[in-house]
Amino acid sequence: MAERQHHRPARLDEFHAETIPGSVDPAATSELAHATARALVDGGRGRANDPALVRRLVTLVEDEGIETIAELWSLSPAETLPGALWRLYLIREWAQRNPHQVVRAYRAGLAAAEVAGAIAGVVIPPGPEDVMETADRILAGVFDGDLDVALDRASAFVRVAATGLAFAAGEDSEEARARVQTARASSLMRTALELERTARLARSGDLE
Repeated sequence: MAERQHHRPARLDEFHAETIPGSVDPAATSELAHATARALVDGGRGRANDPALVRRLVTLVEDEGIETIAELWSLSPAETLPGALWRLYLIREWAQRNPHQVVRAYRAGLAAAEVAGAIAGVVIPPGPEDVMETADRILAGVFDGDLDVALDRASAFVRVAATGLAFAAGEDSEEARARVQTARASSLMRTALELERTARLARSGDLE
């Protein structure tokens, strides 16, 4: 797979300047992170308060790439809307950069009989393609489904993949590689739990 080209963050500064008056500080950055996340999520469902902002964001994503906006979300707490979108972005990046690893981890996780029953509310865990398609639609500002369902399904997928990596680590005879896989599995499981909690907040209308 060819290495992806990352876009220059300079455009982000321009977007800051045009969107928030005055100098940029942590509070303003947090405000902008929440505003962009909400605009993208609500825009596709026709609920945006500022359609002009949605159009500008979609244009920015098309011209510069989602990396430009995701940079804003990276410091947001996990159980916030920008924090949830940041985690969807990371899942999407992992699947794009390491598709074979993701598929192997997912299949190994499905092979664990207890996994499917452990994922509340998801009868059939979604596959990588399903999660990627949903993440792409959310991050492009054209998602018109239920956010809580999307987050639950992303959580289910990550939980399956994390289980698969943990099983692979347990069977790996090379200690150093097994440690890396175990750490990655632990990180993914934490992400799955965070997405599950944000799904509950989205369902109750408390995700900000």
